[in-house]
Amino acid sequence: MEVTPIQSIRLSDIDPDKCWFNPGCALAIHSPITVQRLFALIQSSFGPVKLHTLCCHHDPQLPAGSTIINTCAGCDRRFRSLYAGVNTLTLWEVLDSIPNLHLPQYSGLTLSVQDPCSFRRKPQVHSAVRSLLAKMNIAILDSPLSGTRSICCGDNFYPRLPTEQVNPLQIKRAAQMPCPEVAVYCISCAKSMAIGGKVPHHMADLVLGEPTVVGETNLEVYHTTLENYIGQH
Repeated sequence: MEVTPIQSIRLSDIDPDKCWFNPGCALAIHSPITVQRLFALIQSSFGPVKLHTLCCHHDPQLPAGSTIINTCAGCDRRFRSLYAGVNTLTLWEVLDSIPNLHLPQYSGLTLSVQDPCSFRRKPQVHSAVRSLLAKMNIAILDSPLSGTRSICCGDNFYPRLPTEQVNPLQIKRAAQMPCPEVAVYCISCAKSMAIGGKVPHHMADLVLGEPTVVGETNLEVYHTTLENYIGQH
């Protein structure tokens, strides 16, 4: 089924005085050091962006015409749809736009890509991710269910379904990836791929030249930690 694309704000339309980077709660919990390194990368290669740490479930408290650079599909969807005057752009689009950006090289690595379901209507994000992978000398072998046809990794079904019913969905989704190693750009997707027996490589880690540490895969523990963090931020 065809989907109607949703456009990101154009780089040329961004007000540099109203531009923030919000890494998302899941990444902030998962690796604060990664957040700081990404923030430093944006500032050094793109411009004097400010750090924004309010969760997308809450009013971002930003002036009209603000832009939030994000790494999370849920953040991108909520900030642009729930709060008037807020524009969104992914970190991957920003990094892909930077000429001669220094990136690690991974010669010989072939990955499938798990595109988060909330980015299904943003093909420009899919393209930016794959462009960055190509720039890092990574070959791509996609699942037929990718890009605008991508489906949920399984995690979104929790807690509507109990863990014992969600885990098989995560395993099923991971099995649809042609490669044993998978590029992801969502913390939940990384965990789902690992639960399904795949080796996930988060885009943030690939860009920074770091291995991906999956961390907690117990859904109840993971989501409880996430909800507690959201309540405090």
